[in-house]
Formats: sequence, structure tokens, C-alpha cells
Amino acid sequence: MRRLIAFVGLGLTLAMPALAGFSQADLAAVSASPRPDAALPLGLSFTDDTGQRRTLGAAIGGKPTMLIFADYTCHTLCGPILDFAAAALDRSGLRPGDDFRLLVIGLDPKDGRDAAHAMRRDHLGDGALAQTAVVLTGSDVAVRTATDALGYRYAYDPEHDQFAHPAAAYVLDAQGRVTRVLSGLGLSGNDVRLALVAAGDGHTGTLGDRIRLLCYGYDPVRGIYTERITLFLQIGALATVAALAGGIVWMAKARAAP
Repeated sequence: MRRLIAFVGLGLTLAMPALAGFSQADLAAVSASPRPDAALPLGLSFTDDTGQRRTLGAAIGGKPTMLIFADYTCHTLCGPILDFAAAALDRSGLRPGDDFRLLVIGLDPKDGRDAAHAMRRDHLGDGALAQTAVVLTGSDVAVRTATDALGYRYAYDPEHDQFAHPAAAYVLDAQGRVTRVLSGLGLSGNDVRLALVAAGDGHTGTLGDRIRLLCYGYDPVRGIYTERITLFLQIGALATVAALAGGIVWMAKARAAP
């Protein structure tokens, strides 16, 4: 899977005054670029906002999952990214907990369960999504292990206590493997539904959804789904040329026959 989402991950995830704490090398390294075989380490243990210890495998619960890394005390775009994700998941028409899971992992090991709970309360509301979402905190080692496994590169500025990180939403299958990386900004219900249906491998969504997947192509650079109009036009043009060529050959053979 190609490099993705470093595009708006910096200029929009951080307030401009805080950028002074990062070098150009720091900012250049920030990206979300998982390997083709990238997967979440399911045995890794974190703490949820109720104080319960959970492995990542238990957190996704064998369901297609949207995963977002966030700084729970961020005052710029971490909250709005969760807002976008929650709105898109709501518009997707899929059922939280039954069709998918939402998993949030805190980037800052200094943040405790209170900060995690506040992020849930302020940005996920109190509906079914909030009740089934899993919001985790962990040690620096646990966070680094999870982010490294998914190719999620970020930088920390201790002077301003700020993180430069990509605005990305990972979509995982039931085994924790990365299937898509979506732009965390401007998520649409359509993109989210198609991504989770694809990750569900036939167990999420409807037959109509799987047919729609044939009509949409995933753009890994922009992190969105686009209609495959150009591809269909190219296929149609090639089929037309092939049919014309076949007709010409058939007519030529017919004329040459005694």
C-alpha cells in the first residue's frame, strides 16, 4: 500500500504556532504508509477508559474495524477528526458493534483514562457508536509497537506537548489486517461503508454493497473511493474495437470463400 495521508496530516492536524517545535526532517517523516501485509498486533495490551485491560484482538472483536490514532488532549484537529469519523459511520447505515467496531488509540502515554473518556464523551456522543467504541490508552512501548506495525509515523514536540501526525483512518479486517487507509478529514458515509464492506469479506453489508464495490475504485493517494467511469469507458472502447476487428476478419473470410 502506497504512502498516504501525509498530505493534510501536518498543516491541518497542528495549529500553525506549534509547528515551530518541529524540524523539517520531523515533518517530512510524518506519514501513514503501511506495508502490504501490515496488521495490528492483536496480543498487545492497552487500558480502556473504564480502566479495564484489553488486548487489541479483544477490542476489535473479530469485526471489521475503523482505527484512529489520536492525542486526547489535542486542541486542534484530533477532536474534529473523530467528529468526522462518527458522522460518516452514522451515515454509512451500518450497525455499530454488529457490523463494525470503532477503535481509538491514544498517542500520548501520559494521557490517562479520564482524558480518553472525555474524548469519547465530547466527540462520540451517547448513542450506539459511543457505547460500542473502544477508546484505549497505553504505554509508550505499546503505542509505538502498534503504530510501527501499521506504518503510522508521527513526531512529538515536548516544548509544546504537541504531536505532528497524519489525519488518517485505518480500516482493518476481522484479523486486524489493514485493508484501507482513508483520509480522516471529510470522510463520507459512502467511503466508510464501502471500506468496511470490503474489509468484512462478505460478512458485512448486503449483496448490493458488494455489487457497488465493482463500480467504485479505491484511490490510495486521495484515500477515497471513486467511480470507475474511466475504466468502464476504456473497457467499452476496447470491446468495440475488438468487435469491429472481428467483424472485418469475418467479412474478409466470407468474401474469400468460394
